[in-house]
Amino acid sequence: MRIISTENAPAAIGPYSQAIKVNGLLYTSGQIAIDPAVGKIVATTIEEQAEQCCKNLAAILDAAGYDFSEVFKTTCFLADIADFKKFNEVYAKYFVSKPARSCVAVKDLPAGALCEIELIAAK
Repeated sequence: MRIISTENAPAAIGPYSQAIKVNGLLYTSGQIAIDPAVGKIVATTIEEQAEQCCKNLAAILDAAGYDFSEVFKTTCFLADIADFKKFNEVYAKYFVSKPARSCVAVKDLPAGALCEIELIAAK
């Protein structure tokens, strides 16, 4: 088991790792739209926040030696299910291999985020 950490994605805001690699699988923690350069959410729209989530995941994938084509499962959380269509428009640009996915609306997300994405990738 190997802990994955990169300064190109937000530091964990709790007692967890950005990602864990075990037996060729990469499990990321959920990524919200924190801009790692400033340490807070700057984006205000669902599209901007989804974009930042995907950039954060890209940085973690890269640090672990993976890319989006190796992602086989995602779990997505939306603060408002009405954002589903707009969220999907951004999501589709990154997850072109169309991994299995769950997407649910939740009551609240950390730091007032509009969305959160976690993933599992395999070599």
